Amino acid sequence: GLPGGGGMRLTKCWFCSSNIYPGRGIMFVRNDNKVFEFCRSKCHNNFKMKRNPRKVKWTKAYRAARGKDLTDDTTFEMERRRNRPERYNRETVQKTVKAMERITEIRSKREQRHIERRLRAGKAQQREAAKKQLEEEIHLIKAPVAVAREKAEKAQRLTVAAEPVGMEED
Repeated sequence: GLPGGGGMRLTKCWFCSSNIYPGRGIMFVRNDNKVFEFCRSKCHNNFKMKRNPRKVKWTKAYRAARGKDLTDDTTFEMERRRNRPERYNRETVQKTVKAMERITEIRSKREQRHIERRLRAGKAQQREAAKKQLEEEIHLIKAPVAVAREKAEKAQRLTVAAEPVGMEED
């Protein structure tokens, strides 16, 4: 484990932001001593091809940039790495574990709400498309006689509306 009673050290992939577990991944150190860690060869190869993670659809950066994932939320504060060691205190650890469970619950609810909000627009568009299709293809549902009768009534209404009203000659 880590000093201070922590578990495994998980790092984030530079390209796709997924977790890298110990003994996994590729580390690339540039000439200026900047370290890039990748979770798999797919990410490493995309980096070597100089692709921008914000333009590659399967990365977290893309999803965050397009507003598809919940990114700016206070529940993510707990996940950020802190390097200051804390003295072990059983009570503090118990409170932390309880808080982590509660934060996970809150985050899942917020993510669900975010997804529902995103899908609302699509549902409205689907409803409009369905109405339009129904209006265009009503002849497939209604009996041909009823459709002919409606057309005749509509034509009659149009002829009545077209006749001049109150035009008297002296």
